[in-house]
Amino acid sequence: MKLKAYILTRILLSIPMILIILTIVFFVLRVLPGNPILAMLGPKAPPEVVHAMEHQMGLDKPIIIQYLVYLSHIAVGNFGTSTYTSLPVLQELLQKFPATFELTLYSMVVAVLIGIFLGTYAAYNFGKTTDVFARVYSIFVYSFPVFWFGIMLQLVFGVWLHWLPVSGRSAPFMIPEHIYTGIYTIDALLNGNFEVFIDAVKHLILPAVTLGIVISSIFVRMVRSNVLLSLSSQYVTAARARGTTEKKVLFKHALKNAMPPILTIMGLQFALLLAGAILTETTFSWPGIGNYLITRISYRDFPAIQGAIVFFAFFVAVISILVDIINAWIDPRIRY
Repeated sequence: MKLKAYILTRILLSIPMILIILTIVFFVLRVLPGNPILAMLGPKAPPEVVHAMEHQMGLDKPIIIQYLVYLSHIAVGNFGTSTYTSLPVLQELLQKFPATFELTLYSMVVAVLIGIFLGTYAAYNFGKTTDVFARVYSIFVYSFPVFWFGIMLQLVFGVWLHWLPVSGRSAPFMIPEHIYTGIYTIDALLNGNFEVFIDAVKHLILPAVTLGIVISSIFVRMVRSNVLLSLSSQYVTAARARGTTEKKVLFKHALKNAMPPILTIMGLQFALLLAGAILTETTFSWPGIGNYLITRISYRDFPAIQGAIVFFAFFVAVISILVDIINAWIDPRIRY
């Protein structure tokens, strides 16, 4: 199968998955107790005002009609209007997304660095102290509740040592002067303001390390098992027979050939990190989509809740497709 045909097939297969997610989100929110109109107007709102708002939002129509209207709006990029702020939900999500993406990106860097190097050396030193440490680390760290681990880091590095800020995305008046990408570290460098860049990095360290270390446990196990499999293969034996140094054998042959399945897991974990960032953002008062979603749940803001979950779903689907395309490009066998 040619790469273009594979890409088209992969995109078409993602459509039913997205449709199922949209359907589940719609009906689950409709069966939850409570009235979003009363949550917005208050329990003492006059009945005629409540009925008028329900008519305006289409909540008085049959559930099937609401569902079809919902799908038609999503298809054209209309995520609805927030009942809390009266602003378009998509506009609010796009404002919050850069903060979540920045946190996810740096968390992924932490997780990948730990996962690749610790997992690779654990496989190379199979059965030795490094291997035992890596296995204990992956089990121990994976059991950490993200919010608890974040609070512990806040307590040690923020409250006791006063080294790092414990909440927020920046100090007062330390926002980049010109916003190009919404990612503060990049915008600060584009503005040439290193003071703002350093402040943004300081605010990123604790939440990124919290999320990155917890996720790294998955990567350590994946890298270790795949590199172990590669080290036992014939091409590694042949490389050693040619007199290739152990460093080249480990990184150029074993790790390189073990990367396709590892890249798949890393790509999917990157997408799932956005959802996992909810607890981290809440713990560190990080102004991203996760914090936005938690806030809107408390206000029963149906359009905002729907929009945030659908936004996550689309992002996961896109990342999944990109990962499959990269793997198919690296390893043509995947296309068949």
